[in-house]
Amino acid sequence: MAKAKTTSDDAERQLDGFIDKFDEKSQKLIREVRKAMRKRLPTANEMVYDNYNFFVIGYSPNDRPSDAIFSIAAGASGVSVCFIQGARLEDPDKLLSGGGVQTRFLRVESAKDLARPEVESLLSAALAQAKTPLPPTGRGTLVIRSVSAKQRPRRKPTK
Repeated sequence: MAKAKTTSDDAERQLDGFIDKFDEKSQKLIREVRKAMRKRLPTANEMVYDNYNFFVIGYSPNDRPSDAIFSIAAGASGVSVCFIQGARLEDPDKLLSGGGVQTRFLRVESAKDLARPEVESLLSAALAQAKTPLPPTGRGTLVIRSVSAKQRPRRKPTK
């Protein structure tokens, strides 16, 4: 994995290229979810990983991946919003999936899913419990963190 140095225009172009690997429906969903997350988290840094298993955009108050609060994870099987410290969240509506020690995820079919009151409540709770809060002002940056040379297919196989 190589860490890439890029300008913001270069980073946006690279990001578009990563998203373009997906089928049209997934491309649209990833872009809509990113737009919704960007609107919800304007001061967060976006850290992009085009890894072996998943394409990921992490949302962090700084440039440290360990401080990330959320991420968008996309693969051939769909798009999810990950709550990095989701195991610590109260989830009365049982919306979150995953059984790991730390992270939970919410499969999304539309960016509108993020506006549902019960999802908004989870987003707010995750922000409130973040060990490093998002900056109150400013604009986060887009950083391409790593790109794996070998990757799983980003589209479902055609039958």
